[in-house]
Amino acid sequence: MEKHRIFTTSFTSVYPHYVTKAEKKGRTKEELDTIICWLTGYNLQELQHIIDNRTDFETFFAEAPQLNPNISKITGVICGYRVEEIEDKLMQKIRYLDKLVDELAKGKAMDKILRS
Repeated sequence: MEKHRIFTTSFTSVYPHYVTKAEKKGRTKEELDTIICWLTGYNLQELQHIIDNRTDFETFFAEAPQLNPNISKITGVICGYRVEEIEDKLMQKIRYLDKLVDELAKGKAMDKILRS
């Protein structure tokens, strides 16, 4: 079975779109980075390294230090699919990230986004 093209897409090519989406709604790049680090366990230096090296999404999630234990609390619909029902685990992780970025752009409080 052929991989979905998002798996081989570089995180670097999508990251600016995440930043733009957040900033258009009055949120900051720092808040976005906080969300990404919360989800994946990367620190800011590791995240910058990923961006600089054009790491693809498959590697980005495969090498994530520690997915947040509260990841199962991320629920809802993204791109027409319920994130908690997506069977492909890599696609599910990508959609979790999309969901968090959407919540940030919609003005949700950081403590709610981070499932605190």
